[in-house]
Amino acid sequence: MPGSAFYDVDPLAKVAINLFYGWGYNFYRQENQLRADDQLIRSKVGMLLGSARKSVETAERDYRREFLPPPSREKPRPDATAVANAQAVERLSRAIGAIQGQITSQPVPENDRMTQRYRQEAATLQQLMASDQKLAGQAELLRSMLDLKNGSWMVENMSALQDGINAIGETLRTRQLLLFPAA
Repeated sequence: MPGSAFYDVDPLAKVAINLFYGWGYNFYRQENQLRADDQLIRSKVGMLLGSARKSVETAERDYRREFLPPPSREKPRPDATAVANAQAVERLSRAIGAIQGQITSQPVPENDRMTQRYRQEAATLQQLMASDQKLAGQAELLRSMLDLKNGSWMVENMSALQDGINAIGETLRTRQLLLFPAA
């Protein structure tokens, strides 16, 4: 019914604003938008790294199937080089998973009075956004390097892949210093 209290805009807006402020949130503030964007970007970076890890796991499985057949009378022991290569690809997968976990669990500045008192929240969030953009670019580059590649290619290009993981780790450390500067 149009005459109902549920349709009276002014009192409803006042109630909503009081609730938002009571919850400590005002979605019209730039800081809240930047905080939400930061979380969204990091979740997307996590998805990119998850895709990269899946490519590595698929390549590892296929590599093991091709180069590490079941033992037989003629060849009871696996080739040591093939085992080492398969383990290197497995370590690559674990390293990507570790970086993915670190990225998705990174904090953003809290929306509290102490943070607002000692730090310019919007400026910090802008710096975090730049850092997150770099993370997204690095994650996409790593994902595209690994997409549809086999285990042999990964073994041959392990140093370049490790450089990518190290670069992402360095960007994460820089991001952490934005939130928790050295005392």
